[in-house]
Amino acid sequence: MLPAGLVASAVVSASSANLGPGFDSLGLALHLCDEIVVETTDSGLVVVVEGEGADQVPLDAEHLVVRAVQRGLRAVGADAPGLVVRCRNAIPHSRGLGSSAAAAVGGLAAVNGLVAQADWTPLSVDQLIQLSSEFEGHPDNAAAAVLGGAVVSWIDRTGGSPGYRAVPLRLHPDIRLFCAIPEERSLTAETRVLLPAHVSHDDARFNVSRAALLVVALTERPDLLMAATEDVLHQSQRAPAMPASAEYLRLLRRHNISATLSGAGPSLIALTTEPELPAEALEFGENRGFTITKMSAGEGVRWSPGVTVAG
Repeated sequence: MLPAGLVASAVVSASSANLGPGFDSLGLALHLCDEIVVETTDSGLVVVVEGEGADQVPLDAEHLVVRAVQRGLRAVGADAPGLVVRCRNAIPHSRGLGSSAAAAVGGLAAVNGLVAQADWTPLSVDQLIQLSSEFEGHPDNAAAAVLGGAVVSWIDRTGGSPGYRAVPLRLHPDIRLFCAIPEERSLTAETRVLLPAHVSHDDARFNVSRAALLVVALTERPDLLMAATEDVLHQSQRAPAMPASAEYLRLLRRHNISATLSGAGPSLIALTTEPELPAEALEFGENRGFTITKMSAGEGVRWSPGVTVAG
């Protein structure tokens, strides 16, 4: 049992998954962060949320950060009689920027900050990826939030139950990131139902080649980003649910900007070696309600007391 009075914090990045062809496997952390502060108390549960989603999330044991904290405590064999959980959210919810993964990773990382003060063994990086990925059933966003930067993730089924794995990529220094975030929202569960249960060998072959090429483009050959971010498996299928995003995506790519849906959308992520987006592309997006921001890649999750996950 952890004593009352322990305080730990975690800072965790947003993320963009898929990056076009890398469906449920490629991810990229973004420098847009939530902060979580957890305190052990003698009894009860208090949840306080500021910023994004403050009026939309449950303020009880169903809150995803609380669930992640409880899951992390069970994983290390610890318990806390009471908790105060404070969330300061900057990551927009239901926009395809990994807010759910960030909540899970941040809650687990805060547990590391708590147990480290009580001389318990914290969760390893592999455990953070595994436990946070279990909440969503795929590791792309969670792995990016844990490791930072760009990642390749996969599901290892050799042991029976899914094992979630990931390795970091060294993002090429010439790549610039731009994120276009609309006001409208979208839920992954709602857009996944638009995807067909089966795909052709031709489409599968196309995406496999582009996903492999994207690893090369992200790390060594950013001049290949346009070809490497082509996709036939999920973006056009999701377009009817987010027509403004689909239209903006088409315009960006017509301007030779390697843009993709961010996760399930409706946000877009653009990867380019140019220092700025063309004025026409910026004006088009802003006139349709998109907030367009230049970003750097996000760091791996950090937690107190002073432990950092290397990205």
